[in-house]
Amino acid sequence: MKKRPWIAYLAGAAALVALALWARAHIHFQWSVFRDQIQHVNWALILLGVAMIYLGYVLRALRWALLMRPQKRVSAFALLGSQVIGYTGVALFGRLADLLRPYLVARRTQTSLTSQVGVYTVERMFDLASMALIFAAALRFAPDRATLPHHDALEHAALVALLVAIALGLFAVAVRIAGRAVARATERVLGTLSPKMARAVAAKILAFRDGINAVGGIDDFLLILVVSLVMWGMIVVAYLATMRSFVLSPQLANISLARVLVLMAVGMAGSIIYLPVVGWFTQIAVIGAAMTGIFNISPEPALGCSAMLLVVTFLSVIPTGLLWARFERISLKKVSQESELAAEETGHAPAMEA
Repeated sequence: MKKRPWIAYLAGAAALVALALWARAHIHFQWSVFRDQIQHVNWALILLGVAMIYLGYVLRALRWALLMRPQKRVSAFALLGSQVIGYTGVALFGRLADLLRPYLVARRTQTSLTSQVGVYTVERMFDLASMALIFAAALRFAPDRATLPHHDALEHAALVALLVAIALGLFAVAVRIAGRAVARATERVLGTLSPKMARAVAAKILAFRDGINAVGGIDDFLLILVVSLVMWGMIVVAYLATMRSFVLSPQLANISLARVLVLMAVGMAGSIIYLPVVGWFTQIAVIGAAMTGIFNISPEPALGCSAMLLVVTFLSVIPTGLLWARFERISLKKVSQESELAAEETGHAPAMEA
C-alpha cells in the first residue's frame, strides 16, 4: 500500500465515480432543497457536537496516561497534544498515520515505541468493547427497537456486538496469561497463507500483551473501562446532536438513539480503510447512502447531514491540531513518515501495509 498508493487512490476514485453515476441515474436530487437544509441547521447543536468530540480527546489523553501509569507516570495534559496532533494526522493522511499518536507519545515521554504501540493496541480493544456494549444495550432496550427497519437483523447485530465484547475480554485474558504462546500459534497458522502477515500479526499480539500487562488490577481495569464508556457516550451525543440539528427534516430532527447508533456502526465500518481526502467523500457517500437506504431519509438532508457529521466528528480537530503542531514545531508530514518507518523497523507496521 505504501509503495503503490496510487492503486488505492485509483480504486477509491473509481468507486466514487461509479457511485456518482449511479446516484445521478437513480436519485432525483434538488440542490435548492439541499441549500435550505444547510442554511437552517441548528448551529447550537453543531457546537455541542464539536464540544463533545474535543472533550473526547481529553478523555483519550487521560486513558492513555492511565494505561502508561505502570511504566511511567505522566499527566493527561502532557499527552493531550499528542492525541490532537495524531488525530489531525489521520484526518489528513489516512489510516496509515494511525501510529502517529504512539510515536509522538514515545518521543514526548522518552519511552519505547513498542511500549506505546502496546498502549495503542489495548486502547483499541477498549474502544471496540465499549462501542459493542453501548450498541448492544441501546438496541436491546431502545423503546423504538420494534419499529426499526430490518429489526431481526439488528437484534442479531446487537447479540453479535455483545459476543464481540465478551470475546475481546477472553482474548485479553488469554494474551495476558500466555501471550507469547498465542503469538507463536497465530504465526504458525497464518504463516501458511502469508509469512509477512503472520509476523505482523504476531508482533501486534505481543504488543497487545505488553499493553495488557500495563493494566494493573481490577480497579485500574474498571476505571479505564468507565473512561472509555464515557468517552464513547460523548461521541454518541455528538452524532445525535449533529443529526438533530437538521431541523427541516422531521426524520433527522427527531431521530432516535437506536437509529443514530446504526448509522454510527455503518460509518465505523466504512472508515476501516480510510484514504487521504478521498476518504472524506467515501465516508459522506457511505453514511448518506445508509440514511437513504435504511431509514428512507430524503437524499438532500442525508447528504448534508453526512457531510456535517464528517466535519464535526472527524475534521473539526484539524485547525487545532495544525496550530498545536506549529506551536510545538512539529511537521505533520515528517513525523507521519518517521512513525511509519519506525513502525516497520520494530515490526508494528499498520495492517494496511501487510
